[in-house]
Amino acid sequence: MAKNDRSIGELFSEVSDQLSRLVRAEINLAKAEIQGRLQKIGTGTGLVLGAVILAFYLLGVVIATAIIALSIPFEPWLAGTIVAVFLLLVIALLAWLGIREIKKGTPPTPLQAIESTKQDVTVIKEGIHQ
Repeated sequence: MAKNDRSIGELFSEVSDQLSRLVRAEINLAKAEIQGRLQKIGTGTGLVLGAVILAFYLLGVVIATAIIALSIPFEPWLAGTIVAVFLLLVIALLAWLGIREIKKGTPPTPLQAIESTKQDVTVIKEGIHQ
């Protein structure tokens, strides 16, 4: 039987097989791409975490340096108190700003999406009734 003499059923079967292989190949490609990206994300996350840990140590060094520098004109206990009060003010400001932002985002409902969906339903209902 020549290649041109195949039946429609055979052609559909061949197309179906090829389409199935193509879909599987695309899925495998997507999996490989996602795995590669996840590995990069994992590596990047580890590096950023290492930087954050070192930043905490750096913060300790900066605080100690500030206390030592302030202990020149002031008594060491007063220098420590000044730095502690400054840090307390920064912490309070950051906490206040953070709480304010959290309150702006609560409750976490997608109000625009809900309104848009309601409008879509209304338009569909009007289209059906016409």
